[in-house]
Amino acid sequence: MNSLDWLVLVAYFGVMIGIGVWSHARVGDVGDYFTAGGRMPWWLSGISHHMSGYSAVMFTGYAGIAYTYGITSYVTWSFPIAIGIAIGAKLFAPRLNRLRSNLHVASPLEYLKVRYNLATQQALAWSGVLLKIVDVGAKWAAIATLLSVFTGVTITQGIVITGAITAVYCTVGGLWADALTELGQFVIQLCAGLAMLIATLGKIGGISGIWNVWDKPALHHHGHPVAGPYTTVFLLAYLFIKTFEYNGGMWNQAQRYMATGSPREASRSAALSSVLWFVWPLVLFFPMWVSPLLVHAKKPDGSDSYGLMVEQLLPHGLLGLVVVGFFSHTMAMCSSDANAIAAVVTRDIAPAFSRAAREWTARVGLIAARITTLTFLGLSMAVATQVNSPTFKDIITVVIKWVAGLMGPIAIPFMLGLMPRFRRSGPTAALTSWALGLLAFYLLNYPVNDAVSGGVDLEYQISLPLLVSLVLYVAIGYIKPEDTPERDAILSKVNTDGPGSASATVVAEPAVQG
Repeated sequence: MNSLDWLVLVAYFGVMIGIGVWSHARVGDVGDYFTAGGRMPWWLSGISHHMSGYSAVMFTGYAGIAYTYGITSYVTWSFPIAIGIAIGAKLFAPRLNRLRSNLHVASPLEYLKVRYNLATQQALAWSGVLLKIVDVGAKWAAIATLLSVFTGVTITQGIVITGAITAVYCTVGGLWADALTELGQFVIQLCAGLAMLIATLGKIGGISGIWNVWDKPALHHHGHPVAGPYTTVFLLAYLFIKTFEYNGGMWNQAQRYMATGSPREASRSAALSSVLWFVWPLVLFFPMWVSPLLVHAKKPDGSDSYGLMVEQLLPHGLLGLVVVGFFSHTMAMCSSDANAIAAVVTRDIAPAFSRAAREWTARVGLIAARITTLTFLGLSMAVATQVNSPTFKDIITVVIKWVAGLMGPIAIPFMLGLMPRFRRSGPTAALTSWALGLLAFYLLNYPVNDAVSGGVDLEYQISLPLLVSLVLYVAIGYIKPEDTPERDAILSKVNTDGPGSASATVVAEPAVQG
């Protein structure tokens, strides 16, 4: 990078901070901070939802998959996400919006206390927070790895730089700042992605290269939809997992639906995000698919291939813009997660342990939310420095195995708990499915994986914990039904827009419930 590239990067950071400061005026209480007061336009929510699903892992870990296996990277990643969000546009998005509009909650997990009980809420809250610290840590490590390639700064320095900038704008401006910066980041990535696509096409013979390169020896197997460990079973498992995760199972996407003005707007938001997931990754992935024709990766997993291409193909200025694109995706996802986790900690965890937290004024609650955001970011940055340790192995392992494998047991009680079909499943079903799902993940990835020759296949490591949780949640609901008139009334408010439902107030006080 030269001075022009640095100018682009510094200007980007300046704009992000400026948006955070501007958004500060729109945040008057925790409702504004966590759900934008329900005033976010559906199209902004949709773009924000889409952008909060990316990170620099796409340009490292998934670039390595694309370099090694070709179109498998799209077929087994963004394609199932797009389908999952399309399913959730009618199934989950309206219900999640009613959590705010009908039940007046500011955190997705506030619902769990009245749907089940306090113990269920706390179990899912604590485990989800710990998982997200590791997940976001992997994202910081990914962007820091790219930054070190282009600038020469160390991994730790890169983590500190990106984390500090993100902390400023998302702490000051809350969800409004997240969404508006994600809109700007989307525009930046649009320009950067198209620039990279055009530069790549120029090297492979123009537009005709899109269909003429696949018979090249270096791309011999790159046209296969599934390859290597990313099998058809993995694809189906990933579709199942991502349907829950990207429709709110990990909370930050749920906030985008909650922030819109109505259930109908939440559905439109999800539909827009789904379309973007179908189309935009094709533009980003194509240069990665043909990268073996243009560069020779230095790392065995090919995770440095995209960075090498950018350095080789783009002139200064545009190179800086693409680096900004890397930052934009990672900062979008990490700030989104930070806001969601802050909501869970301040609205769900702290009140369960502190009487003072249950009596916070609007001003004190907002201060607590900002402090929690900073704390979460700090902890995730600390984890980022260890993400390549033997415990985590590497970035892509954390993102695919840990997050996908552990997400199911955390998401199942929350997501299925929105549906009237599962009204019989109560606290016993929720806690049992959560606990044994986590146990299944541990057994498959450690004792069983070590005992089996060649290890347990990746698709089973990530899918069986979710399957265990799903089966137990449903089965225990029939064996030991725990539906009550109170729980049925809550479900009615989540599933209907009947007269007077919007005025119902539940979870006004975060009091302890048995």
